[in-house]
Amino acid sequence: MISIGVIGCGHWGPNHIRTFSQLANSEVAICSDLDINRLNAVKNLFPHVKTTIDYRDILSIDDVDAICIATPTASHFQIAKESLESGKHVLCEKPLTLSVKECEELGQLAQKKSRVLMVGHVFLFNEGIVQLKKCLESGELGGIYYAHSERTNLGPFRYDVNALWDLAPHDISIFNYLFDSCPVSVSARGQKCLNDSQEDLAFVTLEYPNNTLVNVHVSWLDPRKVRQITIVGDQKMIVWDDLDSSGPIRLYDKHVEKTEVFYETYGEFQLLSKEGSVTIPKIAVKEPLKSQNQYFLDCIEKGQQPNMSDAKKAEDVVKTLLAISESMNNGGSPVRIS
Repeated sequence: MISIGVIGCGHWGPNHIRTFSQLANSEVAICSDLDINRLNAVKNLFPHVKTTIDYRDILSIDDVDAICIATPTASHFQIAKESLESGKHVLCEKPLTLSVKECEELGQLAQKKSRVLMVGHVFLFNEGIVQLKKCLESGELGGIYYAHSERTNLGPFRYDVNALWDLAPHDISIFNYLFDSCPVSVSARGQKCLNDSQEDLAFVTLEYPNNTLVNVHVSWLDPRKVRQITIVGDQKMIVWDDLDSSGPIRLYDKHVEKTEVFYETYGEFQLLSKEGSVTIPKIAVKEPLKSQNQYFLDCIEKGQQPNMSDAKKAEDVVKTLLAISESMNNGGSPVRIS
């Protein structure tokens, strides 16, 4: 059994406690939070889990093999660094840190200590996203024209990061996974509607290699909860809707053909839309968080780094977020990513 210590018991931490407690090869030994009321709530749900207000108490326990970090983003780097230095494997919620340099330092430290360092890009373990990847790899969609994602809701509001850093890491990690690349250029606009400190929404354009454009809309200030991605190819088009109970994937056999039409005196091209069937593939029902955490445990047991979401993948996401933030601060001017 792999013994887990969970640091941070707010919105997401208790979900980690639940999943690690349910998996066959792990157990949650102890958790920490600065809020005693949250610790009491965890104790009511999971009586077997010890609690402490000081996360360093967990790091000092030799029998704890791995740390799961679900604290505010600004604290990720320090807690992850101390955890690795104490010889623990680390699973940290996204984004891994607030700077590229800190991501690099944590990655180097994990290698030096021969510990697993993984970031919680949970949507990479969503079966619908896995199906999108399979469709792209098969070439079924043909050449990709563009993609669009929408991640909106009315709240929940955060005060440590803005809507971009809260929501967009999901979409950036997904598109980096789908296109096997980091964007080469970004541009973005954001808006501070509710207060003057944090952007509540953002409209982002990512340019990937091969002139593939991706639009990302994230917002805390929307009447509908939406989790959707559309990918348009020159042969077929596909839509992922994570909230569609009848099936998250719709594969559209639709495309546009350029047909040459001849007249008596000249020829011209005419664009014709080709309409086909709509396919709803059967997608396995699996909880992404449980699949992610099992992958983390498997990496520990095999002694290998988590290629799906390691420190380099986390660094690519942070690099992109910083470029987007720069563009937003400069009124939407494009920013190249080296």
